[in-house]
Parts: sequence; structure tokens; C-alpha cells
Amino acid sequence: MEIKDKVIAEIKKIYDPEIPVNIYELGLIYDVTVDKDNKVYVKMTLTTPNCPVAESLPNEVKNSIKEIKEVKDVNLDLVWDPPWDKSMMSEAAKLELNL
Repeated sequence: MEIKDKVIAEIKKIYDPEIPVNIYELGLIYDVTVDKDNKVYVKMTLTTPNCPVAESLPNEVKNSIKEIKEVKDVNLDLVWDPPWDKSMMSEAAKLELNL
């Protein structure tokens, strides 16, 4: 399994506290890249800028990725552009939430 796949698997264990769907399926993760030195770069957003977990969720993502032994470092960018909306959710997430 490639490191990127392991990173995505870890991210899928993290749930938005307000929505019973993992943050990957919600579409909150815009990008995951792993460079040749096994440094991971994650670009993510939150459902709203004043989301109650704005501080803790990015740290939770970063810390869970750091648990993967091959990962040397994690850089996480929290971005608000493009703004998240329900269209970014996976089909599985939409089905789960009956959307």
C-alpha cells in the first residue's frame, strides 16, 4: 500500500463532530500529496470558518497522519477557498445523510 493510500485511510477514521460522515467522504480534504522524502502535504477545509472544531480538527488530522511510520513530516494547510459545500461530498456521504 502506498503512503498516500495509508494517509487517506487514516483521514477516513476522522469524523466531523456535527455530521456522522468521515471528513474525507465529506469532501473536506482537497488534496493529499506525498513527496519523495515521505513528507505529506494536506490541503483541507472545514464545513464553515466558525466551525466549533476549527482548531482541533486540523491538529487531529495532522497527528493521525504522523502515526504512520513511513511519514517523515506533515504540512497541513487549512484553506477557505474554494468554500466547502454539499456538492463536494462523495456519493456515499450523500446516501448516508439522505441527501
